[in-house]
Amino acid sequence: MIKHHEGVRYQPYQDPIGLWTVGVGHLIGNGKSLPKEWNKTFTSEEVDDILKKDLARFESGVNTLIPITRLTQNQFDALVSFSFNVGLGNLQASTLRQKLNRGDYEGAANEFPKWRKAGGKVLNGLVRRRADEKALFMSDVIHAIGY
Repeated sequence: MIKHHEGVRYQPYQDPIGLWTVGVGHLIGNGKSLPKEWNKTFTSEEVDDILKKDLARFESGVNTLIPITRLTQNQFDALVSFSFNVGLGNLQASTLRQKLNRGDYEGAANEFPKWRKAGGKVLNGLVRRRADEKALFMSDVIHAIGY
């Protein structure tokens, strides 16, 4: 899902808010400049290696910030996708996290669509991504309650 929404690029590019990025949404440094050593074409293996390292960091962050033990795999995956896109600091400060840590799964799910802006503008790609993350997050809940 992350590859689907982020896309895969083998050369550095500036994202919708002008930050330098490569691979699968990997922010290069602070994103404000492109260091010479990053100004190249990356191989599939390099992109996959960068993604694996990024995912490990976000998975660890979600485990730390959401210490509840009753997350399903789909809920965890949705949270990793969300934090991969908005950052762990934003997850930490979010109402989504607060609601989830209080056990309000439905309330937490309803927070996903609120995160649809970048650079102060609503982006259609973020609207679609948040809908997909919410659906993934709620998929086990919906099955469990019989909808």
